[in-house]
Amino acid sequence: MEPLPAAGRGRGGVQEPQRPAPAKAGGDLAIRPVFHQLGARIEAHIFIAFLAYCLHVTLARRLHALAPGLTPRSVIEKFAAVQMIDVHLPTTDGRELVLTRYTEPELNLLLKKLKLDLPAQPPPKITASAPAPPTPL
Repeated sequence: MEPLPAAGRGRGGVQEPQRPAPAKAGGDLAIRPVFHQLGARIEAHIFIAFLAYCLHVTLARRLHALAPGLTPRSVIEKFAAVQMIDVHLPTTDGRELVLTRYTEPELNLLLKKLKLDLPAQPPPKITASAPAPPTPL
């Protein structure tokens, strides 16, 4: 296994930092911190940036092997559409049935290419609420 700094060489990976483009609303640079006041925050920011770089390189290698032609950015954008939702259904006896589900916006082909599986849907939960007040006649 080669070290991370050499991981991008030869395939047009990260070699030199590029001059950042002006920050646009919703762009990558719009979320960066402007000023860190503490040394620990600076170190934490560098650590998170390094972890993101490691994940990016790992995803790029996996895509290169399993789905050439896809970029890490395009895959992340596709997976960003997956959402966890809670469906609350009231029952006739005053309780509530909660179904926690994730949406699957046509990711089956991509998941199969990358040899990934989404976790199983969690079982439904029934919550007991306070008994409903009797209705006056």
